[in-house]
Amino acid sequence: MTLPTPRLDDRTFQELVDEAKRNLQLRCPEWTNHNVSDPGITLIETFAWMTDILLYRVNRVPDRLYVKFLELVGVRLFPPHAARTEISFRLSSHHDDVVHIPAGTVVSTRRSVSQESLGFSTLHGLDIPPAASRTVLTISADGDSADRTGVLGLGDGFPAFSPTPVVDDALYLGLDQPARSSLLLVQAVCSLGGYGIDPRRPPLVWEAWTPSGWEPCEVERDDTLGLNVSGAIELHVPDGHDESVVAGVEAAWIRCRVVKAPRQYRSSPLLVSVTAATIGGDVEATNAEQVHDEALGISDGTAGQVLHLAYAPVVVDREDPLVLEVGVPPEDGIGPPTWEEWTAVEDFGASAPTDRHVVVDPTTGEIRFGPSVRLEDGSERRFGAIPARGAALRVRGYRTGGGARGNVAARTVSVLRSSIPYVAAVYNRRAAAGGVDGEDVDNARTRGPLELRGRGRAVTVEDYVAVVHEAAPELARVHCVPVTDGPDAGSVRILAIPGAPGQDGRISLRDLQLPDGARERVLGALDVTRVVGVRLSVEPPSYVGIRVDARVRARPEADPSQVERDALAALYRYFHPLAGGPDGTGWPLGRPVQPGEVHGVLGRVAGLDYVEDVVLFRANPLDRSISAPQDRVDLGDTHVVLSVEHSIVVQGGAG
Repeated sequence: MTLPTPRLDDRTFQELVDEAKRNLQLRCPEWTNHNVSDPGITLIETFAWMTDILLYRVNRVPDRLYVKFLELVGVRLFPPHAARTEISFRLSSHHDDVVHIPAGTVVSTRRSVSQESLGFSTLHGLDIPPAASRTVLTISADGDSADRTGVLGLGDGFPAFSPTPVVDDALYLGLDQPARSSLLLVQAVCSLGGYGIDPRRPPLVWEAWTPSGWEPCEVERDDTLGLNVSGAIELHVPDGHDESVVAGVEAAWIRCRVVKAPRQYRSSPLLVSVTAATIGGDVEATNAEQVHDEALGISDGTAGQVLHLAYAPVVVDREDPLVLEVGVPPEDGIGPPTWEEWTAVEDFGASAPTDRHVVVDPTTGEIRFGPSVRLEDGSERRFGAIPARGAALRVRGYRTGGGARGNVAARTVSVLRSSIPYVAAVYNRRAAAGGVDGEDVDNARTRGPLELRGRGRAVTVEDYVAVVHEAAPELARVHCVPVTDGPDAGSVRILAIPGAPGQDGRISLRDLQLPDGARERVLGALDVTRVVGVRLSVEPPSYVGIRVDARVRARPEADPSQVERDALAALYRYFHPLAGGPDGTGWPLGRPVQPGEVHGVLGRVAGLDYVEDVVLFRANPLDRSISAPQDRVDLGDTHVVLSVEHSIVVQGGAG
């Protein structure tokens, strides 16, 4: 049982007024007019109001003392974490020269009457290469290849795949150079011939060759309805795109491959012409703005100096930490100073008197130099060096921003703050994720006793989870799984899922990969807190793709198209690794998927009368290929479901 913490004085303003009026009857009985219009009552209410303010401040004393105690034992507020997203820079047209997007380029959301714009800065530079196609091949699943380059634009066209396409038939486009992190425009002139497919979900996947094998390209739009009508296809090429040799031809290859789907091609689509060229590129950005070369003032030469950055909070970036520079004047006093680097550390516990260390509080932007502590024998020991008196102090650069408000929806980051030649538009094609607000005092008060109980050691499952959340707050879901048998017995697996809201409940496997540097930060934090001899691994859970095909009956008055949209949204929400499952906190590890659950989810959709049929499939999250129909989809102990694609056929309704 917890000890009750009494309030020092819990009287309210009205109680103070009533108490004063009661005392009037005892101490001043001739005062009989107690109406609010009486000037004396006005004075009583004024003093009651002032007393109420005083009581509020007195009652805050225990909270202040508690916060100070937390500071003494080393509990500090967690700083905010900045959201990240990928920004696409679209060019006005294909350009013959490399277009360079500098690191630190700022893009933002649009400002409105009720909301300020949010800035995102690119984390590194981007070069958009002038890549274009020069070779077109068709290769069947059996390995038979044909060079179609010479017949482009001639006759009635050529078959993109085998006469009756089978899985792994492919159309190859060879580029004259790699198109790493680029937006590729594929323009196809087609003759109708690819019968049998669902044109909204063609059984095709686009892939790019990388040193680690074929990786999928994200399709932003496809106007060709499965290569059946002339139109454009826009692909986002992965960063590792490289050259290779296919059928004796060296090029940077992109391919369109046939995969398994419920509705397959009965005949091959015919292509008259197909070309590809880069029209943009993608680069990662964070919800923070860069501050360069900020002057902090002059050192006074004393220990424990405290400086404050102009902008707070500071986004913590362990890959690019904040660096303080101290200007050391030349010995002859002539010329510019020599700038020495001082690095930020967690605390001064291990700092020697000559170590150029500072401690940075990301929440407040406070920079503190090491203290000087008096020892028992009367001597003093310095923890960290002290800049000389009169030395100039500056910060080379840091990023400020962050918070949950940076988790903006897709295509809302659309304003380029500076002009870049040939760039016509910018946008984020996926929602930004990973933004976390800074910790408040109430949460720190709750966390403080837990940290004291753990004493900086990871022993229990709860200890491991707490350490991981502290080291990487952008991880939305963390599980600690001890391995008790097999060759890895005695080890601990940390299964982590980053915050990635997705769009309308839809989320891709790429969004669920661990953020850059998160694994290293978690391993580093656990390495100093784990029990000696425990082996650690940090990885995402195994994602099992799930596809649901359902046939439902709508109510007579319902709009079938609306019922379809609502039913699909319900399925994507329920089979979601972060927001799905029975309790809405993410699909439980190892929980199987059964048709009965699908009936329950669809049965709650407004306008839906009943579910006629449900079919479950395992689906590959990479290429969207599916298995044979399943009675139920079983999951391993470290597996989580991921919606790959669902299909709803609505019958009946007002249409």
